[in-house]
Amino acid sequence: MIALPFVSPFLLAPMEGVTTPDFRELVLSRNDVASLGGATTEFVRVIDKPIPVSALSRALGDRDKAYGRPVGLQLLGSNLEAMAGSAANAVEAGAPFVDINFGCPAKGALRGLAGSATLDDPRRVFALVQACSRAIENSGVPLTTKIRAGGEDDILLEELAKATEDGGASLLTVHCRTRREAYRDTADWDRLSRAVQTVAIPVCGNGGMQITSDMPRMMAETGCAFAMVGRAALGNPWIFSGHRASNREAADFLLQYAALTSGSKTRQSPIKQLLAMWTAGEGDFGLLGQDRRAWLRLQEERDICSALEAAGAGHETPLSAIFND
Repeated sequence: MIALPFVSPFLLAPMEGVTTPDFRELVLSRNDVASLGGATTEFVRVIDKPIPVSALSRALGDRDKAYGRPVGLQLLGSNLEAMAGSAANAVEAGAPFVDINFGCPAKGALRGLAGSATLDDPRRVFALVQACSRAIENSGVPLTTKIRAGGEDDILLEELAKATEDGGASLLTVHCRTRREAYRDTADWDRLSRAVQTVAIPVCGNGGMQITSDMPRMMAETGCAFAMVGRAALGNPWIFSGHRASNREAADFLLQYAALTSGSKTRQSPIKQLLAMWTAGEGDFGLLGQDRRAWLRLQEERDICSALEAAGAGHETPLSAIFND
């Protein structure tokens, strides 16, 4: 097994449309190496040809903005040759680890028989892991995998875990919900324990962690060597360190993110995507207060930024000037 590059056991999860270089930079810059040990790109979709090195380099972003943490490259696809070639190209692009996405429940991934579509066939999981592992086996770069606990149910969890290990993975991340369960609130950590008991490689647990203390608690209860946080970091980027951000700090994060993503052509506004999840800031309700819906009714980015400036400056009713205009 190839050594893993992480500098601490808490990791930022890959999230489609979110963990772009801009978002990763902001989160990594606000958590020291003792608190946040690494991150992964949002998945790069592989169809029928290997992804060029140049495209993978763009996905990885500027290494200087990883602040001493490894940022691995995640691949999603079902074509063995294209995935293997992309894994080799990821190494050439400078990825410190290469990850295979077996967990995405999005319809696009399912139509392409990729992501969580593979969870119904452990043999297919094994074949994909083996193909990618062989493509990079002499590089010294570890291959990691991310699965869900199963497809319609968790009956194949042990077989899936073993398939990734036998295929050559150095780390298995398990999202403790099934494909059918998607992102529902409940999360079954017993499934993480089952994976730990099945394989000899380290297991990283993902799912159901909402506050900083949940990460060491999950590791202690399940035996996982690592804890990976996704959606909770969208609401509180300081979750890894446990720092309680001031309203000024929370507003500055959002304003910087808005500036970095301004003009984005994505279907959903990046800044509103964060506002929908945001919890960081002072008091019981954080920067946005109790009326999150009012924030989400703001349509213009300049209005959002004006309200964030006001909230960061301590105004008790930061939305009033905009809605009373």
